[in-house]
Amino acid sequence: MTLRLIPYLVMDGNAKEAIQFYEKALDAQVLFSQSFGEMPENPDFPLPAEAKDRISHATIKVGETELMFSDTFPGQPHQSGNQVTICISTNDADQAHKFFEALQEGGQVTMPLQETFFSPAYGSVIDKFGVTFQIFTEGRQ
Repeated sequence: MTLRLIPYLVMDGNAKEAIQFYEKALDAQVLFSQSFGEMPENPDFPLPAEAKDRISHATIKVGETELMFSDTFPGQPHQSGNQVTICISTNDADQAHKFFEALQEGGQVTMPLQETFFSPAYGSVIDKFGVTFQIFTEGRQ
């Protein structure tokens, strides 16, 4: 089983700019970047034009450390200072479920743990201390 805790920065439409800044300032390498417009289309939720260029997910590497990024969807609330979350990344779906169940005790589920186009088990929870965790299971099952 693999297990990593990765800082996840949620930006307000300027993730692309932040990534370019960290590439120069920290000699970072972009490992992955995808805009909302590059994601598979969902006919039930048409994508507004102003969302297409925003980053849905990106990963950069600074030295031996990875940082993940995304932009909020247009209209979602965003408050500077609260944009850092922790992504728990594992390749074990059972472990992902255990982490999710434990972290939601006394906390608030913001996205139920579920299969997505990018993960067999992904969800988000704010724990009882106000820390937001994204649970990400690597690979497809």
